[in-house]
Amino acid sequence: MQLLRTILIILLVYYIFRFFIRYVIPFLLFFIRKTAEKRFHDRKNGDVSAGHIPEKRELSNDVGEYVDFVEIKTKEKDK
Repeated sequence: MQLLRTILIILLVYYIFRFFIRYVIPFLLFFIRKTAEKRFHDRKNGDVSAGHIPEKRELSNDVGEYVDFVEIKTKEKDK
């Protein structure tokens, strides 16, 4: 009985996977392709839209204090 149940589960999973591959994935690929074509044609015609326009921020002239770089030499030990 357990063997029959296992075989039926394997067959069910196989047919669900087969259905998914045959019908669902081509539909998803078709939808993705149509969306990409629409975006391409919109950009080609110059109808580019921004998804998000950032707020304008004021730039500050106070960027900090300038510090001169001074190289510190270290004494190397004789080998």
